[in-house]
Amino acid sequence: MSSNLTIAEAKKILNKFNCVDIAPQLTETDKPLFREALVFLASKSEYQILGICTDTAEEGMLAMKTYSLALGYEAPIDLPSVEGPVYIKLNGKNGLCYLDSYFGHHRGVLVSCQSNYDGGINEMYGHLPWDLFV
Repeated sequence: MSSNLTIAEAKKILNKFNCVDIAPQLTETDKPLFREALVFLASKSEYQILGICTDTAEEGMLAMKTYSLALGYEAPIDLPSVEGPVYIKLNGKNGLCYLDSYFGHHRGVLVSCQSNYDGGINEMYGHLPWDLFV
């Protein structure tokens, strides 16, 4: 993806979400800039690991599907359905995915960018809004 952002600018944009327990809501007007920053930084890594904490399995599955699509992954479709808050972990390198009940207070999506080369991004961003790519 081509971006007009520099790495430093993209990181500054996403820093709004670092170390927050519950992702702030974004307006539809704000979402494109945050999407661009995340996709740009993710493109500077080899793969990403998603950690998703939502109030319902439906929100979690939608977050997983939309983030996966935005980052170039195929989202798993055969995950169990559970009641109440959920935690989903998706490893973009090998496609392994895990969904279970979640009793913590965090909400949102953590995106951990993983690189094996110099100059690549090895950082975690979030908690980002679960509906950033909806």
